Amino acid sequence: MTYNDTTPPAPLHAAPATRLDLAGDVAELAAALMDIESVSGNEAALADAVEAALRALPHLDVTRNGDAVVARTALGRAERVILAGHIDTVPLPTVPGSRGTVPSSWDGEVLYGRGATDMKGGVAVQLAIAATVTEPCKDITFIFYDHEEVAASKSGLGRLVREHRELLDATFGILLEPTNGTVEGGCNGTIRLEATTHGLAAHSARAWMGENAIHAAAPILARLAAYQPATVTVDGLDYRESMNVVRIHGGTAGNVIPDACVVEINYRFAPDKSPAQAEAHVRELLSGFELVCTDSSAGARPGLNSPAAASFVAAVGREPLPKYGWTDVARLGEIGIPAVNFGPGDPLLAHSDNEHVAADDIRACLAALSRWLG
Repeated sequence: MTYNDTTPPAPLHAAPATRLDLAGDVAELAAALMDIESVSGNEAALADAVEAALRALPHLDVTRNGDAVVARTALGRAERVILAGHIDTVPLPTVPGSRGTVPSSWDGEVLYGRGATDMKGGVAVQLAIAATVTEPCKDITFIFYDHEEVAASKSGLGRLVREHRELLDATFGILLEPTNGTVEGGCNGTIRLEATTHGLAAHSARAWMGENAIHAAAPILARLAAYQPATVTVDGLDYRESMNVVRIHGGTAGNVIPDACVVEINYRFAPDKSPAQAEAHVRELLSGFELVCTDSSAGARPGLNSPAAASFVAAVGREPLPKYGWTDVARLGEIGIPAVNFGPGDPLLAHSDNEHVAADDIRACLAALSRWLG
């Protein structure tokens, strides 16, 4: 789940060389993954450990690209599915006493630490399946990739699409993002635009000599405050939209009337729309204002229409839900691979100072995927 569009600060920990035990308890494996700090930009140590563990499995063909690792079975099955997950995390918390940090810690059967939900619990499930489901009914491509939590241009999955597209051929994909163990289909798209208002600078003691650009932005805020977001049904799932101001820049000093103000707007739109349609919707709402699109990512339709998806939903045994946030199922959808989200942990805990996951939730996800693949 993307964190922001900035490069995080330098890593706080140097990860030790670690040998991962893929055949033991998958929850303990998740803890071992969490103990290797991998804030975006510092994934190398974890990628090394993942690569070494996978190369020790003779039934897999392994490829390393930067800090992304791809492992594939080659059993000649009629279908091939992708199990994908990112190995990076958002920066560590700075609040003293936070439990969402590195190394991990246990409180009974609950695992605390950075990456517990987003998404080293899911990565542990991938690795456990790679080691234990050696004769799956479908061929499997395992993808472990870097730089998901930063700008989309840095994405390791995007780099694999550009440089090793042949490794990603599949009929269906599962992204092991946290979903509380429920299949979540597709994802909303996201677009950011900046609305700029202009004024005339003056000394604030003689304000009548200037024009206040921040005041000129008030109608933008009023329109967005009054905006009623839609809920859109796409292939049987209801996607909730939202449009919000997420940042405002303006002013130069405490005694100067501001001559410019920039209002940053984030629109999360249902996957029935393209980014171009989403941008047109924002422009219509804010007609009369100067708008510049700074970033956009298409959503993904639910991906539940294929036989593989139907059999997977049946194996999980729960009604599927929509994914409201943006995830990399959209990247798979763009290259023609229907995909869903499914993984352990509560997505509302992702990136929090209290990030945690129940050990039994990790084990249950492993059991569901093993049933389906076995």
